[in-house]
Amino acid sequence: MSNIPAPGVYTIDPVHSTFGFMARHLVASKVRGSFTEFSGTLTIGETVETSHVEAEAEASSISTNNEMRDNHLRSADFLEQEKFPKVNFTSTKITAKSGDKYELVGDLTVRDVTKSLTFDVEYLGSSPSMLPGVTVVGFEATTEIDRRDFGVNFEGALENGSVIVSHKIVLEIAIEASKQD
Repeated sequence: MSNIPAPGVYTIDPVHSTFGFMARHLVASKVRGSFTEFSGTLTIGETVETSHVEAEAEASSISTNNEMRDNHLRSADFLEQEKFPKVNFTSTKITAKSGDKYELVGDLTVRDVTKSLTFDVEYLGSSPSMLPGVTVVGFEATTEIDRRDFGVNFEGALENGSVIVSHKIVLEIAIEASKQD
């Protein structure tokens, strides 16, 4: 038996949520970053299968706490944010696995390239908000992508052939969303 929030439309709270990612740098370290400007809705249906997720992030808001690297990530080598200002996600299927675990399949669009991917999702629960008449819910989701699948083909390498930035990118998303009761 799966556990889901009460049906309704929940709005993502970007102040209490994270759209994060992790990439390896020179195989030796993990560089973490996030998009600081994003929005979306979780439409919870009567069943898991009738639920839906939509979200978008501003490519220009990418942040790794290093201005030079962030500017490079916004450039044509990576997100090409002036030409492709948004990163979008739309769910296509949600399936209950067990308890509070779900599988979320959807279309991710980066640089005008759309690919289907699968997130492992955990429902963290729901609670009354600090605001009267508002309910909040929490979810965490993770997946891995190959950035080259989205046309992000920067191939900087050292003389020994080691890549500067891994092809594999881990997406780590923590969402708090709310709805009016």
